[in-house]
Amino acid sequence: MKILLATDGSEHSSAAVQEIANRPFPQGTQVLIISAFQSTALMVSSPALMGGLAGYYGEADELAQKLAEDAVKVASETLKEKNPALSISTKVINEAPKHGILKEAETFGADLIVIGSHGQSALSRFLLGSVSHAVALHADCSVEIVRKRSLNDEIKES
Repeated sequence: MKILLATDGSEHSSAAVQEIANRPFPQGTQVLIISAFQSTALMVSSPALMGGLAGYYGEADELAQKLAEDAVKVASETLKEKNPALSISTKVINEAPKHGILKEAETFGADLIVIGSHGQSALSRFLLGSVSHAVALHADCSVEIVRKRSLNDEIKES
């Protein structure tokens, strides 16, 4: 089985990581952990006047890449510790998350994409879009959207 696990390092992504870590998968199940960030060069349509903001954009890109690298590292360490039967690889991609996750899943030949949900309101999903929603609509394989458990859910189980 091939699983693509998308993470951004948030607590919502951590819930998806924990979901995979706690499941009994067959020995050798392959997990590709990815984190996508979008370079400011991809988002800004015109260059900054006289290069005035070039340094700022460069720093923002470096920070975004570092956060993505940290996210896959933490997820990888968690999975290795809790589920050593998994074969884990990681990748950081400089692409819009919605498109990057779908493209990587196809290239990897994923049987399942696991992604966290930020639990946005309907209005924010409409205005900003939802990565998990877009992936679920357009993926060629199964998609599992994991929600972070609320404190009320955890109390009910106790």
